[in-house]
Amino acid sequence: MTACDDCLRRAWLIAAIAGRLQVEFKRRSAPARVLALPDDELLEIGAAAEIRRAYAGFDPPSARAAALAAGLVTVCGCRDTYPKPLRDLADPPAVLHVLGDPGVLAPSDRVAVVGARRASAYGLDVARALGRGLSIAGVPVVSGLALGIDSAAHAGALSGPGPAIGVLAGSADVPYPASGWRLHAAVASRGAVVSELPPGARAHRWCFVARNRIIAALAQLTVVVQATDRSGSLTTADFAAELGRGVAAVPGVVTSRLSTGVHQLIQAGAPLVCDAGEVLELLAATTGAPFDPPQPVPPPDLAPDLTAVLAAVEDGRGTLSELATTPAEARAALVGLGELERLGLVRRGFAGRWERAA
Repeated sequence: MTACDDCLRRAWLIAAIAGRLQVEFKRRSAPARVLALPDDELLEIGAAAEIRRAYAGFDPPSARAAALAAGLVTVCGCRDTYPKPLRDLADPPAVLHVLGDPGVLAPSDRVAVVGARRASAYGLDVARALGRGLSIAGVPVVSGLALGIDSAAHAGALSGPGPAIGVLAGSADVPYPASGWRLHAAVASRGAVVSELPPGARAHRWCFVARNRIIAALAQLTVVVQATDRSGSLTTADFAAELGRGVAAVPGVVTSRLSTGVHQLIQAGAPLVCDAGEVLELLAATTGAPFDPPQPVPPPDLAPDLTAVLAAVEDGRGTLSELATTPAEARAALVGLGELERLGLVRRGFAGRWERAA
């Protein structure tokens, strides 16, 4: 079942006056007040005569055909298949355009992982680990497919068995950024990429803020990994808090500006989380569901010498001097570490120490 005529018309209207809405978003204190306006008031905002004529002559079958040609399924608020969490918004999208499986939007405990676009290696590692751990636990990961933390979280989720949900500011069928087309395709094939805008719509700056409200609404818990004090990801946390959803933050290096936003969240009362297990425990507390600690994923079959090196690193012996006492042992340890790094089982951490990769 596709979206109804009236909802398709409203989705078209929002895209048609998107440029004017950018001005309205700057004028009004709460973005929700703009997108919650009825159609006649939106027409007053974008009062160009050609838009009024196009609105009056809107052709729903053509809109459905355009969505179908783009590979999109349309779900509107008039249908029972519309994601229930989005109804909590003051301004729920009239239509959700879905590339992939609409079934992943059914009621479920989901976690959003968001953060800085220009993330550090530390932030990217944490986001990937969170995405993977949540996916292994079967928890869908929601994010914005942006560069940095968003993409890392989705990549981590795709390395596990669980689904991923990407929310775009522009049309769901067009990768954004364009360089992320592989990840965009992978998320669509393993879950869904969604947007409130119809195919062909271009994302204006306000669309990214509007996108964040959808991310926050779809997730029962939002985790922020790295954010400056002006980071857009903090708007996702704000929307989540307004909706009564959970918000958590990953601590960062105190000397990095990428930690400023997350530390402000923690100071304001957001729970501090360091790994997927803590996120899952917090999710259970948020939803009231029983908490089953995630079981560690067994490493692949390794040769005895590699198993010994991996076990030593897991025990905290992360330097060459701690792993070897003779030149021959040092050479063997370096070979083993290189192979374990290639397998994604260890990595170089702070001060060059080797540590277990998530």
